[in-house]
Amino acid sequence: MKASRITALGLVAAAGLWIASGHFLPRESSESRAAITTDQGDAKKLFRVAVIETSVVPHSRKLTIAGRTEADKRVTVTARTGGVLTELKVKRGTWVKEGDIIAVLSDDSRAAQVMQAESLVTQRRTELEAKRRLIATGAMPRLDLVNLEAMLKAAEAGLAAAETERDRGVVRAPWAGVVNEVSVEVGQAAFSMAGREIATLVSLDPMLAVVEVAERKLAGVKLGESAEVRLVTGETARGRIRFVAKTASQMTRTYRVEVELPNPDGVIPDGITAEVSVQLAPIPATRVPRSALTISSNGDVGVRSVSEGGIVGFLPVSVLEDEQSLMWVGGIAQGTRVIVRGQDFVREGQQVEAVEASEVAATTK
Repeated sequence: MKASRITALGLVAAAGLWIASGHFLPRESSESRAAITTDQGDAKKLFRVAVIETSVVPHSRKLTIAGRTEADKRVTVTARTGGVLTELKVKRGTWVKEGDIIAVLSDDSRAAQVMQAESLVTQRRTELEAKRRLIATGAMPRLDLVNLEAMLKAAEAGLAAAETERDRGVVRAPWAGVVNEVSVEVGQAAFSMAGREIATLVSLDPMLAVVEVAERKLAGVKLGESAEVRLVTGETARGRIRFVAKTASQMTRTYRVEVELPNPDGVIPDGITAEVSVQLAPIPATRVPRSALTISSNGDVGVRSVSEGGIVGFLPVSVLEDEQSLMWVGGIAQGTRVIVRGQDFVREGQQVEAVEASEVAATTK
């Protein structure tokens, strides 16, 4: 009986000592273990991103717009008098110089009027010479001299008018160009040619490249600036801006811009599709990889950056020019560290580990 009591007392004492040890002896709690594990995990789990340090430089933007070529001058040559078309000196594609004969209209009455006017001039001149001697001797009054001189001038004016009417029967090119269309045939309609279309003449030198520029981009287009034109055929030409419209089209709200291109050989055709590129005034810009562009939670287009403390931020940007793999953008300050790899896996305010993009590339290799 005494032995069992002693054993029971020993067990009670051992239990008391074990319970007391939990209060007086230091031990690692589950909370402390969890806190240590969390701290170590946060230190190990900082997301790594690749960054580049940007620089702001003046960038000359290029405005490229599709348009078409257009002949500098185009005119429909018409007959200025009646008659029979007796000669046609040109056909489609014929090159003519200024003053070259295009067609001849025959009318014998015009030649007869010239002969009649010449005869009258000869008569008036002879009368004047004959009576001038009589007036000098006093046989006739000097008032007759004035009348005779007036009649001679009237006869000369009639001769000039008759010769002008005769010359109207010869249709000439008003300027150098190529005949694009011929609307008549030899022997066509007597006395009904006045006002009739003879041929269409087109001037190919210089040639124009015509584009329509939106009102937002018009400020960068200046008269006299150089422009490069690429034709749909693959050929290129360089010219200068000679005209910028001051009034917008009512339908499209765009402005007509003309680029003058030298075309002495006529190799650039009229009406062909062309692409005009104009260098605009340089503005401060930053070049970043296309892949660096992302969208914020608000839907803005921009890039993500990393501060000195490793905190992610977002910078909205304006795209100035697209160079396929690279983009010229505005809105980024000098020396900003822009995330170029991993930007889609982090958010604003998150702390990350930033490394130079060149180091990441070297590690990958």
